Amino acid sequence: MSSHSTAPGLSQALAEFACTTGYDDIPEAVRERARIHMLDGLGIALASQAFPFAAPMLAAMDDLGAPGPATIIGTARKTAPRDAALANGVLIHGLDFDDTHMEAILHPTAAVLPAVLAVAEQRGVTGREALVAYCLGMEAAIRLGAAAKGGFQRQGFHATGVLGHFSAALAAGRLMGAEVTDHVNALGMAASTASGVQVYLEDGAWTKRLHPGWAASTGITCATFGRHGFVGPARPLEGRFGIFDTHLPDAVTVELAEITEGLGHQWKLADTALKPYPVCHYIHGAAEAAIGLQGEIGGAEIDAVEILLPDETMQVVAEPIEQKRRTRSAYEAQFSAPYVVATALLKGRFGLAELSEAALADAEVQALAARCTCVTDPHSRFPDFYSGGLRLVLADGRRLEAHVPVNNGAGPRRLSLEAAQAKFIANAGLTLPAARTEAVAQAVAGLEDAPISALMETLATPA
Repeated sequence: MSSHSTAPGLSQALAEFACTTGYDDIPEAVRERARIHMLDGLGIALASQAFPFAAPMLAAMDDLGAPGPATIIGTARKTAPRDAALANGVLIHGLDFDDTHMEAILHPTAAVLPAVLAVAEQRGVTGREALVAYCLGMEAAIRLGAAAKGGFQRQGFHATGVLGHFSAALAAGRLMGAEVTDHVNALGMAASTASGVQVYLEDGAWTKRLHPGWAASTGITCATFGRHGFVGPARPLEGRFGIFDTHLPDAVTVELAEITEGLGHQWKLADTALKPYPVCHYIHGAAEAAIGLQGEIGGAEIDAVEILLPDETMQVVAEPIEQKRRTRSAYEAQFSAPYVVATALLKGRFGLAELSEAALADAEVQALAARCTCVTDPHSRFPDFYSGGLRLVLADGRRLEAHVPVNNGAGPRRLSLEAAQAKFIANAGLTLPAARTEAVAQAVAGLEDAPISALMETLATPA
């Protein structure tokens, strides 16, 4: 495809990056953000144990798995690394509360962290080594996503489900002591396993939760095969019929330079955003605007709501509009701009409690969601930020407007360490007592000073 121009050596460059980058090559500020994002992911995994999708997933893992050295977070289960990675990926991404890189439009931690934890625990490596592997995998995922310019989503793919295979393979391979050729082979095999279609948007199915776990598990598989000399294609990224050539529409011009420009010197990882609300990141600007307006409404009836969204996100959170107005499950609600905005306008908040069955059945929220329309935001700063806004018509004749150009948690508004810790405590506290929650936080803070098994012990529950 002419629109997907080739460039030599991209797979080789990522392989060399994964092999040669050391702990001291990663700036302390980047390592600090990495620890924060790891903590965030672990808190979400623990919270997921309190939600309905966790039990069927764990029952399936009991059928599929075998005893092994790797921990499934929030349980007493010890299983094979690939099975633990699969389960933990589902748990980290299960509430759609995990981190997002704005430009790359993917959830990097959900695929990378499960692979790192499983392999690190199996091999008895230090937290320092695990942190390096996590940073390398995160950076690779983000750069691949940035190169695609949202093309995977436009073609109907979940970018995390596609690109997570490559990032998990690199992170796992690093912990296995892979050489450059091993990494290239692993990347080549990852191109054949990478997928993740967005058909779940039609009915709120659970498959999106599975995508990063599958990526983590297959990333470990690819890295293991590569380390043992199984030969994969040498140009899975840049070659004819490589991942960009096959998965993206002709209209997308892939910026392949994004993958290697400044690699190892400029860290995009540090720009990854943490979510303050457990819904699709595309809705965050509008949700924040709604929370801000709630106090101004003063109890007045709302006649009409116009939701301003980035044009590129409409097919995910606003279409078809009749379906988005009538959400039937928590997962549908998380991808419904009308439900999220109606809830935020009426309650002045949006947290995990707003995804309960009782919240979904709230007649007042349902009625307001039915009065919501969605239009393109003329002032959107997407994809740098997930902007959004509202225009309200009240029964008393007032018209209210609000716009959020930079969504909370992103760029200059990224969550502080204190805010991230508060989010972690709230999430982990759904399933762990306070003392255990504090132990996990302390283990992540001192990650480099102990074997990864010390962290995993704090994440397991008694048998």
